[in-house]
Amino acid sequence: MKFVVKLFPEITIKSKSARKQMTKILRQNLQVLFRQHMLSADVQNKWDSLLIIMNQEDDVSRRKAIDILSHTPGIGFSLEIGEYEFETLDDAYQRVRDEYRERVAGKSFCVRIKRAGHHDFTSHQAEIYMGGGILKETDAVSVSLKNPEVVVNAEIRNDRVQVVRQQIKGLGGYPLGSQGDVLSLISGGFDSTVASYLMTRRGLKTHFCFFNLGGSAHEIGVKQVAHYLWSTYGESHKVKFVTVPFEEVVTEILTKVETSQMGVVLKRMMFRAASRVADDLRLPALVTGEAVAQVASQTITNLAVIDRVTDHMVLRPLAAMDKQEIINTARRIGTEAFAANMPEYCGVISVNPTTMGDRKRVEETELNFDMAVLEDALSRSVTQRIDDVITEAESGLEDVPIVETPKLNDIIVDIRHPAESADNPLQLTNNRVLEIPFYELESRRTEFNDEHRYLLYCQKGTMSRIHAHHLNIDSTISFGIFNEPDIRRPLTDAQQKEPANA
Repeated sequence: MKFVVKLFPEITIKSKSARKQMTKILRQNLQVLFRQHMLSADVQNKWDSLLIIMNQEDDVSRRKAIDILSHTPGIGFSLEIGEYEFETLDDAYQRVRDEYRERVAGKSFCVRIKRAGHHDFTSHQAEIYMGGGILKETDAVSVSLKNPEVVVNAEIRNDRVQVVRQQIKGLGGYPLGSQGDVLSLISGGFDSTVASYLMTRRGLKTHFCFFNLGGSAHEIGVKQVAHYLWSTYGESHKVKFVTVPFEEVVTEILTKVETSQMGVVLKRMMFRAASRVADDLRLPALVTGEAVAQVASQTITNLAVIDRVTDHMVLRPLAAMDKQEIINTARRIGTEAFAANMPEYCGVISVNPTTMGDRKRVEETELNFDMAVLEDALSRSVTQRIDDVITEAESGLEDVPIVETPKLNDIIVDIRHPAESADNPLQLTNNRVLEIPFYELESRRTEFNDEHRYLLYCQKGTMSRIHAHHLNIDSTISFGIFNEPDIRRPLTDAQQKEPANA
């Protein structure tokens, strides 16, 4: 099993040294990801591309590899190829024909051949020969050079022919870690999650800073979406998640600050705190999900007033985007469901907010604010590794029952993200299965009754344990977790013993 990884076009037009450096980083990132997912692969640098040679041929490994290649920044597209030896042009044709027989059935097609080495035929002659043979010996309808429904792609290099089995769309952007580090102010909503994704896609190692305004439930929700973003698009690098308790800061603003200025002052306090966090982590820039004029605090005038409190560069990747564009992007990257179920806490202090904030007036209003409250919030901030934010929440959850063989009356609740459950559905013979994503569990709590025991299921068991624990609190309904038998987890003993990359 082989994959050819083509670089994002912007990388290819860089200087030789810059392209070489980015290619090196991308290669390292892929090596880390394959190792973390327990895939044995050799990643080779081929100047204008990367060649990945898989040592595993099973379908599960193939799907994992494709998922990695489609979610790793810096990749324009990837080609899954089959490689065969040949002696004559007819030998090569037969390999190409067999690979494309089903794909061209009932469709128009054309043949595109790239050739390198010494042969007794040209690329054009190979295209004519193969095109005629495929038209004659398969169920293809016609040859169409201008608008084919299927393009038959193959490369002939010396005594080997490489047949393109499929093209895998890449994430684009720059390799993660090639452009430095930033701190993203994340609330869990549409804007901040999309902004974090765009920075990650651009090659920036994105750390997260969360200002807790809504208690533990809000914090868990934000940690879940941040972990999702990292594990899906940035898992090759370890990043930090910083939580700053901001409830008392909000209380101080509500009691001490003029009503119309509350929104601007809150943002200024967040920027002050984020700047301190960035200094501690030695990060040069902040990232926000602000879009011009989306809300009162995001007018150009107010943004200029807010930026005055920090010396750090403030990146706003959504500045010129419409709300619907942002929502569409969130849907595409998989964060829409998280954001749609995330409460909006900043709005609670937006009463008749000013859209034309005056710097002097804001600064005068802030004189009533006790800065010791902000300092106290910063002193109680918690910094964690992103891969620990979920596992840490497991501590103290030993009371949650773990069931491998459910009773007939038990109902299994699949709490995975819809995209994950659709890709690998949970099918049980003896038990009813409900599909309720973890972010909807609380809102759909009325669907549960004490006539059944409900066993939550997720791939690793971490999310299910956390949510089962919270659902059991002050409830007469019994919740546990369903530990799926290992028969559905296609890992060899050797793979299970292989240490993960630190």
